[in-house]
Amino acid sequence: MNTVAGRYRTRADAFERKVAGVRPDQWSNQSPCEEWTARDVVRHVIDMHGVMLRPLGRRLSPVPTVDDDPLAAFRSARADVEAVLDDPELALSEDDTPVGRLTVEQHIDQVISADLVIHGWDLARAVGQDDRIDPAEIDRVWKVWQGVFMVLGEDRLRAHGVCGPEVKVPEDAPAQDRLLGLLGRDPS
Repeated sequence: MNTVAGRYRTRADAFERKVAGVRPDQWSNQSPCEEWTARDVVRHVIDMHGVMLRPLGRRLSPVPTVDDDPLAAFRSARADVEAVLDDPELALSEDDTPVGRLTVEQHIDQVISADLVIHGWDLARAVGQDDRIDPAEIDRVWKVWQGVFMVLGEDRLRAHGVCGPEVKVPEDAPAQDRLLGLLGRDPS
């Protein structure tokens, strides 16, 4: 298993556990993302899986919707992306992305794989699960976002709603709080 596929699986496992742990009465809970409920967080993650497949001429497999069965919908989207990562020809094909020309696996790594970490926090926070992020993941995601901000422009990304306005946290705050604040989330 290559590093990108392994990292994606580890992150998808963690996100799936969070989805599986949501009680039926919690799906409408407000998430830290102002306009999203817990269900909307999962819907966004699944939608972004579909976005990663489009350059390959693929679509998400038909399954129950997020409204009917969020866990089954995530598992299916995950399987679709894992099939791409497991196929060296597909994974290493190149495409033009907003940050430049990348292999499909690089694009998956920088977008949906990294999103699983942050949106995992969003989901956990919405439903009262453990919202601690692995320190190694914080470092990896921080580096991804620094690169994205540098290439695409932080102001532009915030203006388009990719992330919210930065939430100021103390300079000596834990790394998780600094990352969340950078991405427009109030860690407190």
